[in-house]
Amino acid sequence: PSFGFLFDIDGVLVRGKTPIPAAKTAFQKLVNSQGQFLVPVVFVTNAGNCLRQKKADQLSHLLGVPISQDQVMMSHSPLRMFKRYHEKCVLVSGQGPLLDIAQDLGFCQPITIETLREKHPLLDVVDHDRRPNVLVTVVLFGEPVRWETNLQLIIDVLLTSGYPGNPHHHENYPHIPVLACNMDLMWVAEAQSPRFGHGTFMVCLENIYKKITGKDLKYEALMGKPSKLTYQYAEYLIRAQAAERQWKQPIQTLYAVGDNLMTDVYGANLYNRYLEENSRKAAAAARCRSVLVCTGVYNPHTEVPLDTRESITETVFHGHRDFRFDPGLVEPDHIVPDVDAAVDLVFQLENFAP
Repeated sequence: PSFGFLFDIDGVLVRGKTPIPAAKTAFQKLVNSQGQFLVPVVFVTNAGNCLRQKKADQLSHLLGVPISQDQVMMSHSPLRMFKRYHEKCVLVSGQGPLLDIAQDLGFCQPITIETLREKHPLLDVVDHDRRPNVLVTVVLFGEPVRWETNLQLIIDVLLTSGYPGNPHHHENYPHIPVLACNMDLMWVAEAQSPRFGHGTFMVCLENIYKKITGKDLKYEALMGKPSKLTYQYAEYLIRAQAAERQWKQPIQTLYAVGDNLMTDVYGANLYNRYLEENSRKAAAAARCRSVLVCTGVYNPHTEVPLDTRESITETVFHGHRDFRFDPGLVEPDHIVPDVDAAVDLVFQLENFAP
């Protein structure tokens, strides 16, 4: 194969913990009788609340095919490349086994919001026997459980240059680095309507910071779809699979299958633009095609509109503050009913007969 698949998970393969029926059918077409993949496949999710291995186990169970952790890309996976922060003391915010996730990514001194809250009810970091080093970086893995606590303590850390026991100083600007994974405003679970995503938490944090200081909260890095960084890392994983199977054909086309215009489609199209502008790079793919399914956030309710440009550009921009709205970037290359139809379409486009 000279192509690979980047599959979103929520709204494409599952809704909450329930598999979407088309997903099992699709994956039977992607593996041989021994359960080996016939084409390189990477699951690119904006979820960040568990380790890769756990997500791989869940997917293997739901889809009925063996999936390894090297095929799974969480929103925080590119943090492995941020080695300059790995030795530093970082404050981590989100859900799930945060310390395990942070250590798995390479961070040596992660501290959770819970630790700050429990050990220092009055935020008296200075007097504690086992006081942490100065917090020098904030990592936002995903939406936390208690938003008000996380918002308060992250603001404390930003306004004190990492000494949250000290009084706020608005002149601490630019503030200490903030790394954020997953900018999804909304995501789809079992409920009938989309739910708040981590992007909504970030909107709150950005606006509180701006309201207090009059300045913009700055991100050292934004990762997760639609960031270019995420697609570069996903492409690297696709190539690694092809190399492992000793497939000689270079990977020319990536097909990104997703349910969200502002993350999956915007990200794939943005990466495609980057590939077109850097077409002389021998190692990179030639193109990245966006395939939108109607089983998640995007639901046309009626027949798929013929003029997608008009129906999409009239909507409000739900993307992140730091990504500008561009009608061309939210126009999918293909719209299909579900992931099974997406696999059929790609096999047809590539003249690929397993």
